[in-house]
Amino acid sequence: MNFAFSEEQEEFRKMLRRFFEEKAPQTEVRRMLEAPQGHDPDLWGQMAGELGLQGIHIPEAYGGQGFGFLELGIVLEEMGRVSLPSPYFASAALATNAILNAGSEAQKQDLLPGLANGTEIASLALLEAAGRWDAQGIAAEARPEGDVLRLFGTKELVVDGSTATLLVVAARLPDSAGEEGIVLCALPADAPGVSVEPLAAMDPTRRQARVRLDGAAARPLGEPGRGAAPLQKTLLQAAALLSAEMIGGAERALDLAVAYAKVRVQFARPIGSFQAIKHKAADVLLELELARSAAYYAGWAADEDGPELAEAAHLAKATCADAYMKAATECIQIHGGVGFTWENDAHLHYKRARGSDILFGDAASHRAALAAALDV
Repeated sequence: MNFAFSEEQEEFRKMLRRFFEEKAPQTEVRRMLEAPQGHDPDLWGQMAGELGLQGIHIPEAYGGQGFGFLELGIVLEEMGRVSLPSPYFASAALATNAILNAGSEAQKQDLLPGLANGTEIASLALLEAAGRWDAQGIAAEARPEGDVLRLFGTKELVVDGSTATLLVVAARLPDSAGEEGIVLCALPADAPGVSVEPLAAMDPTRRQARVRLDGAAARPLGEPGRGAAPLQKTLLQAAALLSAEMIGGAERALDLAVAYAKVRVQFARPIGSFQAIKHKAADVLLELELARSAAYYAGWAADEDGPELAEAAHLAKATCADAYMKAATECIQIHGGVGFTWENDAHLHYKRARGSDILFGDAASHRAALAAALDV
C-alpha cells in the first residue's frame, strides 16, 4: 500500500502553488476581505474556467474533472497557505458532497454542472441554536406539501451563506427525533421564505451568515427521512478536507515565523539563533508533520470511501486543529507585538486557526468521537 502522492499529483500541487502565490498575495487577500462579496469573482472565474477547480472531484458525467478527494485536498491545502477568502470550501467541500451523497441521479444531473463550472455557489446549512454538528442538533422542520417540502427554522454560522446562490438545508420531518426523519433539501438562496443575514465572524477570510426559513419550498435530495447517513458522511469528508486546508495554513505560519526569526535582531544577533526560538520552531515542525500524516491518511480514506473514514477524519481534525493553533500562536509569539497588527499576516492565520478549530466541532469533541469509534 503506497500513501505517497503520484508524480502527477505533485506537479498539480506545484502548479497550484504558483497560481495562488501569483493571484493571491497578501495584498490581494486584504483587498478581497474588503470586497462586498468577501472574495474575488474574477479569481473565482479563473479557478473554474482555466483550472476546473470547482469540479475537481465531481464525476465527468456531471460536468466535473473526475478526480478524487486527494486532489481536492491538495487544492484546499494550497488555498490554506495563502488564507484565500473564497466560498470554495463551502461549495466544493460541503454542499457538492452533500448532493453527491444524498441526491438522486436526476438531481445530480441537474445541480452539479452549475457547481462544477462555477456559475453556482452552494453552501450547507446545518448548525442551529443547539450548537451540534450532527443530526441530533437539527430542529428545523420540513413539512410535506405536495411535491415539495416547506422549511421552517433558523440556521446559524452558515459558511459563505450570504454568497451562496444555492442552499442545501438539513431539516427533519414532523414528529421525528434523533437520526430518524432527517432530510437534506436543495433550494435557491433567494427563494421566497429565505432570509440571509451576514454575521460578523472572528475569521474575516471565511464569511458566515444566519439563514431564516419561513415556509420556503425545497426539493428533498433523495428519499425524505433517510438523510442522516448522507449527512454524516458529508461531515466526515468535510472534516478530512478542512484538515488539509489547516495543514497548508500551519505550514505557512511556520514559514513566516522562521523567516522573521532570521532577520529580527536582538542583542546584535538574529533571534533565530537563540535556543528558545529554535525550540519553538522545532516543536511546531514536529506537530505539523504528525498532523500532515493524519490529514493525508484522512484524504486517502475519503478517496477509498471505506469504513476507515470515520476514525481517520476524527483523528485528522483533532491533530490538525491543534497543530494549526500551535503554529499560529508561536508565529505571533516569535513576531512579538508586531504579529498582532493588521499589517502583519500572522494574525490572519491565528484567526483562521481559531475559526477552523470550531468548525464541525473542536479538537476535544473529535477526540471524544474517535475514542467512541474505537470503543475505548
